[in-house]
Amino acid sequence: MTMPLDATVQRTEAVLREVSRVVVGKREELQLIMIAILSGGHVLIEDLPGLGKTLIARSFAAALGLDFTRVQFTPDLLPADLLGSTIYDMSTGRFTFRRGPVFTHMLLADEVNRTPPKTQAALLEAMAEGQVSIDGETFPLPQPFVVLATDNPIEYEGTYPLPEAQLDRFAIQLRLGYLSELDETEMIRRRLERGSVQPRVNQVIDAKGLLEMRHAVEFVSVHPDVVGYVVALASATRAHAQVEVGASPRSELDLVQMARARALLNGRDYVVPEDVKALAVPAMAHRITLRPEMWVRRIRGEDVIGELLRRLPVPRAATQ
Repeated sequence: MTMPLDATVQRTEAVLREVSRVVVGKREELQLIMIAILSGGHVLIEDLPGLGKTLIARSFAAALGLDFTRVQFTPDLLPADLLGSTIYDMSTGRFTFRRGPVFTHMLLADEVNRTPPKTQAALLEAMAEGQVSIDGETFPLPQPFVVLATDNPIEYEGTYPLPEAQLDRFAIQLRLGYLSELDETEMIRRRLERGSVQPRVNQVIDAKGLLEMRHAVEFVSVHPDVVGYVVALASATRAHAQVEVGASPRSELDLVQMARARALLNGRDYVVPEDVKALAVPAMAHRITLRPEMWVRRIRGEDVIGELLRRLPVPRAATQ
């Protein structure tokens, strides 16, 4: 069953309204996360502690009616701690598989850069294939499956930076940043008003409803000129003088799919170049590798993508 486009828009707005009842401000960032979830992607939030990352993940899971699991990634976390393991059942005399916390709808991988590469790699198959392999046997994960990972940009001692292959699995990377003084005042006011009662997010849809919403995204059309714009942007990253490794084909696919989701959120059944421009930085900046000397000049991936967006001609795409 396919959910009509207008119904998908209404439900998406209802989800964002419900999350915003608990999460103060950050409307643009919440919308980006919703776009990634609608397009079937995973989210990486790189920011300081105490900015509400766990609250955001829990709120989206509650509003979307998804099972939620939080895993604190630490240096001693083993792949089996995440995926599960095969144990011997003495009562039956057989080996059985005990599922790990990755078997959920929404997984909050907290401080994913604090766990060794072996455990990071264990998460890679789950993110890419929606399944895990244990002792030669494959186990599918619940659908939908969304990873919302956090990456602490400070205190690098004892951390394991995510390799390019893992970063490429995240549809978007974003930073929340501090609230404005007005929003911080509102946050404290809400806390004082509710007292000791924990904030509650009401369920808007369920897992089946989210899958139907994702299917509705497939009916958003993309003009060939817009496709050419995305390809030209990715190609320009590969030829850029400051870039060692450019954007991958997967980043192009993710950018197009998220542009369709953004168009849908804005009540359109077609993509315009503005959808691509609005998503290019969070979708591509973390997926390019700059030349080593760029860190001295404090040039980041966001700067390169921003420059290319200003330089590349924008197509006048007709609606379909």
